[in-house]
Amino acid sequence: MTSHTTPVGAGAGPGARRLIRELLLVVGLFAVYKCGRTLATGRTEEAFRNATRIWDAERTLHLPGEGLVQRLLLHSDALVHTANTYYAAVHFPATVIFLVWLYVRRPAHYLWTRRVLAVLTGAALVIHLAFPLAPPRMLGEAHLIDTGQVYGPTVYGAAPAADTMANQFAAMPSLHFGWALMLALGMIAATSSRWRALWLLHPLVTLLVVVGTANHYWLDAVVATLLLGAALLLVPRPVGRSLVARRSVPVPRSAALPVPTGAGPGAPRPAEPMEPVGAVR
Repeated sequence: MTSHTTPVGAGAGPGARRLIRELLLVVGLFAVYKCGRTLATGRTEEAFRNATRIWDAERTLHLPGEGLVQRLLLHSDALVHTANTYYAAVHFPATVIFLVWLYVRRPAHYLWTRRVLAVLTGAALVIHLAFPLAPPRMLGEAHLIDTGQVYGPTVYGAAPAADTMANQFAAMPSLHFGWALMLALGMIAATSSRWRALWLLHPLVTLLVVVGTANHYWLDAVVATLLLGAALLLVPRPVGRSLVARRSVPVPRSAALPVPTGAGPGAPRPAEPMEPVGAVR
């Protein structure tokens, strides 16, 4: 081996360290959020008073009742079970897959998305601590069914006070909806498919699910949207042209490869090398 020979895999160290660092950051953010939510437990009376206020505010604003969506789900046991499964099983896995894909394929968009989600989650935690809120499934005036307990599956314990896995009085804002909306916006920003707007179906379905299962009020999603909008204003977008912009700008003919020296005016130009679809220049 000469002094200029680089051992195979020697350059993998920094990349592996970056990956571990990012995993620790994401796991740490989630751990802080989970621990912070538990600080809001034990405020049952305040949570129910706030729930009554939110319910009355929605009626004052003439928002559609959450029961409208739930009645549609209750037309079919399979439909309501699917909605409960979507609520319980899609939220975190979809976000993780989204972040991993961005980390591998769109690093600049990954950093932007991770920072936006951190700001959104931090702001949501502050509201959870300052404004405990019982979800509509617990509110007597709403006359709604706890579909998770009745039809399954559910991520919450039957007794909120004894639930050590989650704070059930942290309904506002809905991070289910806020994260789903950021997932859609992130994929729209990072891809160039003509069908990329269909990613908005994910937050739309999530909204119907969180409301129809009586886990959130409409206003929980509204507040999540406002917080996400503020986070997007605070966190700068990735520097440079996006993939969408690069593909949409035509290459001038004058920028083609030059004709070799000495070739006549009619000499053919050399063929341009093929570039993989989606390659980043």
